[in-house]
Amino acid sequence: MPVNQLEQSPSTMLPTKLQRALLVWRAKAFLLVGLRAQAKEVFLQILARAPNDVLALNSLAYDALKNAQPALALDYYARVLALQPHLSNAHFNHAFVAEQLGQLALAEQGFRAAIALEEKMDRAWYGLGLVLIRQGRLDEALTALQRNTTLQPMSPFGWYQMARVHVDLQQPEQARAVIRHLKGFEPKVAAQLERETGLKVGGLV
Repeated sequence: MPVNQLEQSPSTMLPTKLQRALLVWRAKAFLLVGLRAQAKEVFLQILARAPNDVLALNSLAYDALKNAQPALALDYYARVLALQPHLSNAHFNHAFVAEQLGQLALAEQGFRAAIALEEKMDRAWYGLGLVLIRQGRLDEALTALQRNTTLQPMSPFGWYQMARVHVDLQQPEQARAVIRHLKGFEPKVAAQLERETGLKVGGLV
């Protein structure tokens, strides 16, 4: 069947599941070749037919984030969360965007819910740490970041934030210990911390 003939076929003649499968295939094909706007239109078509389609909601939320529309993304992710409250990723995605929007109480709630469902979700601990820093709850933030770095020891992000929290808590020796640790696998991040904090650290222990 020629492509244009397929496109012109009345969709109502196809079973609902097949309609969705064809639309998803088209959306993924558009994404594969970088046609995000066309993919978005297809996902909107899917959502018009099935308002609770989680794939479409997640895809449109991601597209909204890529287009600097976090409020719209939060709305889509809230709809996903209402449909999948048992999934840690649903809570994490919603909390991640809430934190971007400065809705810190909502973000904290979401990150904690994600952790309750998946205690080893390192990125949720990191997100929680960032929210607590912004709220000025530095001791709690330090605990969250320590958990993040335990779960993801080779990622510099948690270590970086931990050093900054130690400085804010007026704990320079603990901050130096973190910087010294970073020198072993992320020397550029360690050097950045030395510049930002004014703490000079020698070689590896």
